[in-house]
Amino acid sequence: MDLQLTGKRAVVTGGSRGIGLAVAAALAAEGCDVAIVSRGKEALDEAAARLAAHGTRIVPLVADTTDDGSVRAMVDAAVTALGGVDILVNAAAKPASAGAGAGASSTGDDLMREQFETKVLGYLRCARAVAPLMTAQGWGRIVNVSGLNARGSSSLVGSVRNVAVAAMTAALADELGPQGVNVTVVHPGLTVTERTPGMIAAKAEADGTSEEEAERALGRTTTVGRMITAEEVADVVAFLASPRSVAINGDAVAAGGGQPGVTYY
Repeated sequence: MDLQLTGKRAVVTGGSRGIGLAVAAALAAEGCDVAIVSRGKEALDEAAARLAAHGTRIVPLVADTTDDGSVRAMVDAAVTALGGVDILVNAAAKPASAGAGAGASSTGDDLMREQFETKVLGYLRCARAVAPLMTAQGWGRIVNVSGLNARGSSSLVGSVRNVAVAAMTAALADELGPQGVNVTVVHPGLTVTERTPGMIAAKAEADGTSEEEAERALGRTTTVGRMITAEEVADVVAFLASPRSVAINGDAVAAGGGQPGVTYY
């Protein structure tokens, strides 16, 4: 299937590592020019060098999505470098496990505020900055990378922030869809990234098992029997970012390998 992405111009936040980097690579492989966004210049430059092999324009942009002025300056720089913005993929967020070990009744205000500033408001700031560009040209795609914690209650921080992203996605889709801009949310589960070896080692130590058994245990949380890779999540995002995805708007798409024992409809 031709995703019809050749020549499209994309901004990917959180684009220097993990799912964001995999998404940037998938879009570049489909012919997109891509601005990758992160707070760290060194990591961005390394990522840009890797992505250059795809032969499209890769623009590293340093920005902090918790700051509206930084976001707007980043979008202005992307427009200057690429000539416009057709696609926004929001993936700049802290991992769900980062600092979120407390139970619901003891979760602190500061942790919740930090998560909303980074993931929920950060995504909204980026969407606000690109929406006028997309509606003016009558076409665009915004894909918000959230997470399957939205469908569970084991992590208050993970659940609340991801549900909020899904709600924001639906509201943006209602507003922007009639103007040619589709907005969707992707829910990855446990995903293989550069953080995974450390996570497996920590689980093995905590469970008193080998790393091989720890990895198998994590795989059993999916219906495909293994963790999904960042590249496999990126394939889903690339489709949603394409003109071929017009039938999907405002909806959540799970990309975690399937959750055993539940039915979503």
